[in-house]
Amino acid sequence: MTYMHKGLALRGKRIAFLAAAAGVSLMLGAGAASAKTVVKWLHLELDPKFVAKWEEIVKKYEELHPDVDIQMQFLENEAFKAKLPTLLQSDDVPDFFYTWGGGVLKQQSETGALQEVTPALDADGSKLRNQFTPASVNGMSFDGKVWAVPYKVGLVSFFYNKELFAKAGVKAEDIKSWANFLDAVKKLKDAGVVPIAGGGGEKWPIHFYWSYLVMREGGQKVFDAAKKGEGEGFLDPAIIKAGDDLAELGKLEPFQPGYLGVTWPQALGVFGDGKAAMILGFENTEANQRKNAGDGKGLAPDNIGRFAFPTVEGGAGKATDTLGGLNGWAVTKKASKEALDFLAYLTNADNEREMAKNAMLLPVAVGADDGVVNPLLGESAKQLAGSTWHQNFFDQDLGAAVGRVVNDVSVEIVSGQMSSKDGAQQIQDAFELEQ
Repeated sequence: MTYMHKGLALRGKRIAFLAAAAGVSLMLGAGAASAKTVVKWLHLELDPKFVAKWEEIVKKYEELHPDVDIQMQFLENEAFKAKLPTLLQSDDVPDFFYTWGGGVLKQQSETGALQEVTPALDADGSKLRNQFTPASVNGMSFDGKVWAVPYKVGLVSFFYNKELFAKAGVKAEDIKSWANFLDAVKKLKDAGVVPIAGGGGEKWPIHFYWSYLVMREGGQKVFDAAKKGEGEGFLDPAIIKAGDDLAELGKLEPFQPGYLGVTWPQALGVFGDGKAAMILGFENTEANQRKNAGDGKGLAPDNIGRFAFPTVEGGAGKATDTLGGLNGWAVTKKASKEALDFLAYLTNADNEREMAKNAMLLPVAVGADDGVVNPLLGESAKQLAGSTWHQNFFDQDLGAAVGRVVNDVSVEIVSGQMSSKDGAQQIQDAFELEQ
């Protein structure tokens, strides 16, 4: 799930770029291939500036590896998820592709379509493994086996329009608890300001609220127990209470009119156009609101602030528990050693530092965090550095089938169509079906 890439039309165009540069080597054999080795890279990136940075990296690599041809392939997010299972079984299978980790990656690893990358990470004295933060490697691992090369870490938090906050007399630094947050929503509405840009049409943007509230009410112990089928599972009182919290927000009608039919890019546009005071989004929300705004410029960077998801009174979760993606590149079964070598280069500290400077990511390569120069990204990086529990997106972590129910339930609870207890029961039923 790279959520910021949803809602655009399918493009299947393959782009081949001349490129090059040497990197950390994963290649266990010696000698160059006598014919060009094609490496197919399937991605979902929409921002032309980010793709241009990748093109630079590819060019550098190919200049030093003239017998390798890196071909970048694009699929829009929804088409990617729909077509990937078939693509992995086809003759046109990519060598590596974008992954959100979690239950979906685990399921893919069990199909036999992926190549375990543990041997590559541990070759040459674990040189490549040591290139990444331990948490990022662990996030791509199941039962001690690593199934994707880490790429970046993400964080979901609130972004706000400083001018609209000032108009309503709301101070972001005062929003520490869920009660504080609800008070801010009320003040914004009283001032004639739409409090939150919501993307209910795709459902998953709303699941951020339910997920964070589960984390705040129950803490890691409750969620981990539910994932393991222990105790009361998703019917734990703390999880039901999280649904109650979400329903309480929904009763305030905090989102823009028609939000139930709005896509994520459209929600970013609502925020970027100054038509809502807040949005709960990814670390790169500041960049993405610009390209989705009506004028293509969006809010000025100095008009955007950021704050962490608030705590709940009496909850077991900590303010330092964070929600967000841990993304990587899954390698397919027949991928060449050249594909692995390029992946090692793509994700080395120098390139991750350059991508961080370009506001593309929060890096997972050790020593690359000094590349984060964007102030808002820097705030996210600082929050992640103090994270006591970083949880992958629920709809990814729980697998596709349960994840869909989580997304559905989140929307139905916040819109008043379902009780929190019934929602918890539906998630528990879906979880049990998958066991």
